[in-house]
Amino acid sequence: MKSPRSTFSLGSYESFGVSSPFDPTCNLVTSPVFSPVILGALRLLFAVYTLVTTITVLAFEVVVYHDSKSFLSYFTDLSYIGLVAYFWASSVQTIAYAFRGQKSYPLQSWPRILQLLHVLLYSTIVVFPIIVTVVFWSLLASPTTFQSRYSAWSNISQHAMNSGFALFEILLTHARPIPWTHLIPVFLLLASYLGLAYITHATQGFYTYTFLDPSKEHGLLAAYIIGITIGYCIVFAVVRGVSLLRCRLHLRFGRQQDNSPLEALEEWQEVDQLNDSSVSEA
Repeated sequence: MKSPRSTFSLGSYESFGVSSPFDPTCNLVTSPVFSPVILGALRLLFAVYTLVTTITVLAFEVVVYHDSKSFLSYFTDLSYIGLVAYFWASSVQTIAYAFRGQKSYPLQSWPRILQLLHVLLYSTIVVFPIIVTVVFWSLLASPTTFQSRYSAWSNISQHAMNSGFALFEILLTHARPIPWTHLIPVFLLLASYLGLAYITHATQGFYTYTFLDPSKEHGLLAAYIIGITIGYCIVFAVVRGVSLLRCRLHLRFGRQQDNSPLEALEEWQEVDQLNDSSVSEA
């Protein structure tokens, strides 16, 4: 008799990290370091902080700079909103899991499309913040970055702490390594921002990031775009590799609990093998 996993096929929910039943070992709401209560509280704290940061930045754009129309034109703001959404969603699920006696959490019984959207959101919040941080401090930071208390705080919150939040999820939770199948859809989200940047220029008359201006960068523009694409692939692979290493280290040195990531890691390795065989057969 074939096991349910043998029916895995490329393009199925399972191939995108949505198993059936969904997250049976509750990896998305547990941590090798914190209890579910503490993990839920920390995620709720991050949710409140990122929301307050977003509201404050928007308020400054409206009241001080009178430029609220461009708020959603910046990848920094859009990716930070992703952090807000993720931490509110994950904190609610984690707290519910803790109050249910660590048996289940609501997302496990929700429609599979919502489960897929949640794991895709997780993939974006562990990849995009790192890209934002690297691009900002390597290409965009200037003497005005710390010109005032507000600019110093907002830049640290959105261009440094954002990666700290991502690393928290990568290193200090039992979340599964992001699957290779997320590489393309997450990249499409990143690539679609390029179109948004040029729509912003066409409608509002400015480039959100100066390196996207073809009249100034000329041939370097293509180099920047290619560089960011390569950088994205590298960040994605490194994040996945670090998550796998974290799982292996916890299995070797950590306490073996009922909700350890052992089953998830074995399942992930099997999914990878099935992916490889599916690609070779295609």
